[in-house]
Amino acid sequence: RPSRDHRTRAVPGIPLGSPAPHAALYDLDVSGTRGGGNRGSVRPIRYLGDPVLRTECDPVRTFDASLERLIDDMFVSMYEADGAGLAANQIGVSLQVFVYDCNDDKGRRHVGHVVNPTLVAADGETLEEQEGCLSVPGLRFATPRYAHAVVEGVDMKGKPLRVEGTGYFARCLQHETGHLRGQVYIDVLSGEARREAMRAIRAQRS
Repeated sequence: RPSRDHRTRAVPGIPLGSPAPHAALYDLDVSGTRGGGNRGSVRPIRYLGDPVLRTECDPVRTFDASLERLIDDMFVSMYEADGAGLAANQIGVSLQVFVYDCNDDKGRRHVGHVVNPTLVAADGETLEEQEGCLSVPGLRFATPRYAHAVVEGVDMKGKPLRVEGTGYFARCLQHETGHLRGQVYIDVLSGEARREAMRAIRAQRS
């Protein structure tokens, strides 16, 4: 289970080689990883239309117990919503933090968090796969993402981190860093794909 020790790409004690996430979405069902060991509290997910999702998040400057509680809450909230990644502004906190529990293209599981992340590389083949978002529930759209991504930042104690991902995990890293810049994944879409997505979102709200 994710805990305050889960700060890096591969997590000791968690079996690797489990099946890769379903191709239809990256906000996959990870209900099998939930359990009573999580110490945080569930916070409600903010949905598209909430201004906090469209505001660039502030860097974390204070590394204290409140940051640790936030990360605990983010993990619990992510699992409760059956997500594979969650940015802090998705629970209404405008700080540069995200958490993840996501497999890569080889089925390796990655669990951790990054504070003050920077997407330093997004390259390789462009893969167009169905993608979803906890802040846009019930909808998925074919979204182009690079097959490889690298994020640099720090952990909850301020220790430098470098997280590298391929496949679905690379998609997750690009998705979550986008949230912290005030973006949602439909912003990656263009042309008719974006118009279709916006029509679907309007229809869902009506």
